[in-house]
Amino acid sequence: MNVKESRTFGFLIITLVYIFAAAVGVAIHLLLPLPFWLSLLIADIAATVATFIFSLIFSNASVYDPYWSVQPIVILVGYAIAYPPTVSAILPLIAVCIWGVRLTANWAYTFHGLAWQDWRYTMLKEKTGAFYPFVNFLGIHLVPTLVVYLCTLPAAFAFYYAPAWNAGSIVFFIVSLLAVLLQGTADFQMHAFRKRGGGGFIRNGLWIYSRHPNYLGEILMWWGVGLAAVCVMPTYWWLLAGAVANTCLFLFVSIPLADGRQSRKEGFAEYKKQTRMLLPVYKKQG
Repeated sequence: MNVKESRTFGFLIITLVYIFAAAVGVAIHLLLPLPFWLSLLIADIAATVATFIFSLIFSNASVYDPYWSVQPIVILVGYAIAYPPTVSAILPLIAVCIWGVRLTANWAYTFHGLAWQDWRYTMLKEKTGAFYPFVNFLGIHLVPTLVVYLCTLPAAFAFYYAPAWNAGSIVFFIVSLLAVLLQGTADFQMHAFRKRGGGGFIRNGLWIYSRHPNYLGEILMWWGVGLAAVCVMPTYWWLLAGAVANTCLFLFVSIPLADGRQSRKEGFAEYKKQTRMLLPVYKKQG
């Protein structure tokens, strides 16, 4: 247990796990004689299975936590190496790399070691009992992988088909950058609030009017990537499925779970009444 509580040991293990998972994914993607999007999907699932196995070994589903922000960078950097990049592909790559590095750094800042697991996973384990292994693989690992795969797919298509850029490429690149800034600012303010202690509800900065400005940033990030691709490849409008799925994941899973936990605190009903769910905009009372 003392070793598992070591942040250094945890970082080392997580790094090795992700190098292995990335190697598995890249090898499968290169070997499969399938359409690029399908071989990418299978490779992504294989890398997730590899990560899942190690989460079982260490009895900690949070081994998967960095996957959300690392996976898109690995995929798109790989495609940038494989295909001659165009402006329409380079812009989302830049946005995704900035987003991914920042979000991974945020995870690293909050990482406490392999003895610590996200409270949501512990709650699911307590509620599902004998069914937890299935919930762990399907709900904690596979579904998020599929969502972020769909979110990343528009940028992958931009690399593969190399469409010419247009004004929409610039506009939605800026949207993604602003989303990263929004999410980063919200996370920074939350860390400062927690560091001060005292409990209660954060009521400063972006959080004065929004209960989840960080989630809004995550949602807008992938709408920016998706719309940038659709602007240059309008016949592939269905690539927005990733942004839609990501939005639904936050609206119907992440936000209800977070609000459910917050509701245990005294005064939550009044706090919820005064504060919008996502938009950091003043909510008129009465």
